[in-house]
Amino acid sequence: MGYLSADEYTLFGLEETTPDSLVNAASDLIDAHCRRNGFGIAQYTERFRVGPSRMVRLSYLPLASADGVSSPIVQARGRYSRKDQYSGYVTELAAEVAQVFATPSTWVSVSPSLLDLDALSGEVIVGGGVLSPSLGDLEVTYTAGYTSVPRAVKQACAKLVQNALATPALNVTKQRIDRMYLEYFSDSLVDADVKRLLAPYVAQRLAS
Repeated sequence: MGYLSADEYTLFGLEETTPDSLVNAASDLIDAHCRRNGFGIAQYTERFRVGPSRMVRLSYLPLASADGVSSPIVQARGRYSRKDQYSGYVTELAAEVAQVFATPSTWVSVSPSLLDLDALSGEVIVGGGVLSPSLGDLEVTYTAGYTSVPRAVKQACAKLVQNALATPALNVTKQRIDRMYLEYFSDSLVDADVKRLLAPYVAQRLAS
């Protein structure tokens, strides 16, 4: 499904006769560039290595809670750190506790009350006390997305179509234009203007 409906073509500077398949293929290119599977509200599951800061960052924004639910986090689980994973007195002491009460190779449920979530940035800080066993891995299932396609994404879709129509090497008169056909020309189609429009929507993964 394309990010522009037929009745929006002229609104965004396209001809009414623009092939729907070209708009759909441009929309697929946007998904690939933004590392997304659409812009609607969807559920994502990500797994992170948790460092000494105990902070990870969710990749897909904005976070969105399902109807009747107070938090976008659906569930979380983790694995405890090995004793030698981090150095330091507090970590060593916590690791000794973990050896008694937790198994490093076993995934356990993590209560949402232990996760301090910043809804704007997607940062998640794993809470815990001095003697709390440290989590080495965290898996978070959450919901994120938009109730409607952002206007900038629609503008980027129209610009991609215009770029395709202006590219002599592309035979845009074909009845069917698929994503693979446009991907070959993606370096020239996804120009600086398109990248600028899509910059706020590219999913970013924080390095561990």
